[in-house]
Amino acid sequence: MTSIPDAHQKVPMMFRAQVQGRSQLQYLDPQRKKESNLQDVELWADEWIDKAELIAAEDAEDIQTDTYGAKSYRISWRFVTNGGQDDGMIRPVIGARGIPFYPGSSMKGAFRQACQVLEAAGEVPQGTCDYYCGSETEVTPGALRFLGAYPTNDWTEGLLDLVHPQQGWQVKTVDTQAKPQGESAYAQVSLYQPTLRFAISSSKPLPSEQWQQIWQIWERAIASGLGSKVSTGYGQIKQTSYPIIYRVKLKGQGQASKLIDGTGEFRPSMFRAALRGHALRIFGGLTEADNAEQLVEDLFGGVRGRGEVGLLGLAFRVDKLEQKLFGNNGYEQPTYNVEGEITWLLTQSLSTEQTEVLQKLVSDLMWFAMVFGGFGKSWRRADHRLFYREENYEKLIGCHWQWAGEIDRRNALRVWKPTKVGEFIDSVRETAKVWMQLRRNINPNPDCHADWREAWHPSRVRIFGRIAKTRDDCAAIDWLHEPYQKKISNTDKEKTIKATSVTGQINRIGRLWHRMYPPKVRLVAKNSEKPKLEKTDRFLELLTIFPDGSQESNDFLEFLNTKPEGFEQLWGDK
Repeated sequence: MTSIPDAHQKVPMMFRAQVQGRSQLQYLDPQRKKESNLQDVELWADEWIDKAELIAAEDAEDIQTDTYGAKSYRISWRFVTNGGQDDGMIRPVIGARGIPFYPGSSMKGAFRQACQVLEAAGEVPQGTCDYYCGSETEVTPGALRFLGAYPTNDWTEGLLDLVHPQQGWQVKTVDTQAKPQGESAYAQVSLYQPTLRFAISSSKPLPSEQWQQIWQIWERAIASGLGSKVSTGYGQIKQTSYPIIYRVKLKGQGQASKLIDGTGEFRPSMFRAALRGHALRIFGGLTEADNAEQLVEDLFGGVRGRGEVGLLGLAFRVDKLEQKLFGNNGYEQPTYNVEGEITWLLTQSLSTEQTEVLQKLVSDLMWFAMVFGGFGKSWRRADHRLFYREENYEKLIGCHWQWAGEIDRRNALRVWKPTKVGEFIDSVRETAKVWMQLRRNINPNPDCHADWREAWHPSRVRIFGRIAKTRDDCAAIDWLHEPYQKKISNTDKEKTIKATSVTGQINRIGRLWHRMYPPKVRLVAKNSEKPKLEKTDRFLELLTIFPDGSQESNDFLEFLNTKPEGFEQLWGDK
């Protein structure tokens, strides 16, 4: 018998064991990336696409008869389901002809859940769920058969998704030169903006009024999100059936996240990551670490123990989106410029009192994120394309976010000048205290706060700020790139924070945030008149510093205490 050399290498990736040397779909090999070789998951996807088929346009039209119906819905961002076929790898169920498939069993479960909610609310008659889906107690079949869904547009683009947990590195780790274990990037497969065609059949002819009710129930089901990771923005359509906790319009620009192949993508999940991180910082400054983590997982979900579904869901509606490359000479980086509406949703029933406090907490977290930083990659820095005055500067650093649409006047007046910043921080912490007592019966104890790098406690963080009249009036950005105290004579010592623990370096997070926050409005009083609200183009230039006791950190704080360029300390221990 003639042996086949390297026979295992001729087996398609989809049928190989998930072991080193055969197929490791989730693992991204840094050496392969360095050598510009394909990762296992890229080979797997290429082999899949090569043999898979697409649904013909004439076979994808919406249909309604008395015994069969099919309708299509567009997912606004990404759609992910776990086929459970490969150990540790999240990838879709694959149906006939290699087409990704949303199972009918999953569809039935989502329909039943939505129908039960409508029954409990009195929006459909009692017994509707058992009639359509069958009785779970009497084991009787229902009138409907749920046939699942296939994508009807070209689903082969943008399949390779990237997940990169960084909570420990971003918030907790003291020495960020080494990432915590388990926080490396890993791959998953999801469909990018698929149009899914869902089909339902009945065991007997049904009148058009019943079909109308069936599709209304299904639209209620799909409005809650489909598939996995719906709380992070996956599997969402434009409408939602969840109660809205907070909704606001905003716009921003920055560096887009890179996918496995190096292409960029604007990812709405970054809003959830930002609020989760800030919630962890704030709770971490009010109670011990375990309590803070418990509170955050209650809000956003987590995997500790048996896992927990969070109270908050996320939806983002894109109104405008421009994606392009910035830079040249081998430094081309993907960027986004986006405007849209972010909506925070309540995924579980709460008492009226808890709902009201949660609304205030989510609102506070959104404004906290906007005032002190931003969203996405490099959020700790103001966008250098807007505020750094050096000519021909080619590096893409920072981001810039501002409010869009109608201003939230109540919140806008909480922080529109430097003297309001400290009051704003105190009010956010007070809201967090009320929530932790009401929700988990945890009494705040700032004396026993978490020992994290960025725990938000007055002994661990200091805020400095000033008014910048125009965008060219940005002062602190120069200190990130050149000495803030220059050497004048031989007796003077040049002082800098560049490439130190204060500002960080490549693959090392620093201890300084720099933000140019545009409040958009201010109160103006002329003579004895009552203060009036007027628009402004001024900025609050803010420096948030987490001192580490190093010489560079101590020297810089001493420098800021001299009030250079009008900076004053606004919050934190002196």
